[in-house]
Amino acid sequence: MDQVRLYEPGSTHVVGDGFHVRNLFPSNEIDRDVSPFLMLDYAGPTFYPATDHPRGVGEHPHRGFETVTIVYQGKVSHRDSAGNSGVIGPGDVQWMTAASGVVHEELHERDWAQQGGTLQAVQLWVNLPSSHKMTAPRYQTLETEAIPLVPLEGRAGSVRVIAGEFGGAKGPATTVTPMQLLDLRLLAQRGMALRFALGWNVALFVLSGQVTVNGSNPVGEAQLAVLASSGAPILLEAQEDAMLLVMAGEPIHEPIARYGPFVMNRQDELAQAVNDYRAGKMGHLD
Repeated sequence: MDQVRLYEPGSTHVVGDGFHVRNLFPSNEIDRDVSPFLMLDYAGPTFYPATDHPRGVGEHPHRGFETVTIVYQGKVSHRDSAGNSGVIGPGDVQWMTAASGVVHEELHERDWAQQGGTLQAVQLWVNLPSSHKMTAPRYQTLETEAIPLVPLEGRAGSVRVIAGEFGGAKGPATTVTPMQLLDLRLLAQRGMALRFALGWNVALFVLSGQVTVNGSNPVGEAQLAVLASSGAPILLEAQEDAMLLVMAGEPIHEPIARYGPFVMNRQDELAQAVNDYRAGKMGHLD
């Protein structure tokens, strides 16, 4: 069976003033093992008291990758320099392709902030190959009603297919490189098998409950299991009701150069990104 490596959150910090996060990568320095995924921040569950001034992250740029935000509790609003805006709530997904550059903000939705409540979300950064890093930005709002729900055999639970295919259902997300992103619910004492293409990287993030992977690797709340697919089935069994985010994709075999909100292939491209942002070439919010 495929070798499983287990990771705890590598850092804990606050993004802006509205997202208390535990980071699973890149803080664990596993870039090559999780490509095409670049970052996983787990926000919450955190209770925020009522306020008239929505918390969150103000205007900031991105270039060279995509951000994927999945909300489990609470509501988050988005606005960007390409003219896109929207609100995502429980079950919704926002998929923003920054590509050549975009400036945006992410805040608690105003009415929700005025009531207060618990926020729980995951934000992923997904790399783009060099051929797509300087293409036009794109924005996808994937509302929960548009995300297929596939019941598992034996009433073991269910899978929401955000990207890729599972059980004959195709997720609504348009992706640049081949990948699967699955929101999995597995009931206690039930199991299932996942199968991915040979050579794909696979990461299983547990939001709640506990599962074993391939019979002998227990994974609990806020832990990440990472493995490279051999094409053989990956066996999951829940010790208690569990909620997981399954990330799998074809790795991008290119150099990675990072600087804050920019992810390119070379240092000179990072310098150009900084210069372009300062020159206003990525736009600004009104």
